[in-house]
Amino acid sequence: MEHLKINVAIQLLPTKCSADKIELIDKAIACIKASGLKHLVCPFETVVEGTYAEIFKLVDEIRTSTLSHGCEELLINMKLHAGTKDLFFDDKLIKYPSKN
Repeated sequence: MEHLKINVAIQLLPTKCSADKIELIDKAIACIKASGLKHLVCPFETVVEGTYAEIFKLVDEIRTSTLSHGCEELLINMKLHAGTKDLFFDDKLIKYPSKN
């Protein structure tokens, strides 16, 4: 089951920071993009698709990067959808085509 695709919505909330919080969030999004995992940036969170190991490696990279760039404390909220087969967020969005 470790090889199955899961979906995770990741929301970074830097709390105690000397750095600009928006810049920290931008760095987290850059980390997500650099991971090569399929993702969708949304206004309040970024949805990522990958294996459990890939996702939690990424979350640790976001945590490490944020804490090493002027943030003393942070919250990372996650919503995780896992199952007994691969899960793709495109399957969830197919009936809601983008109007943009």
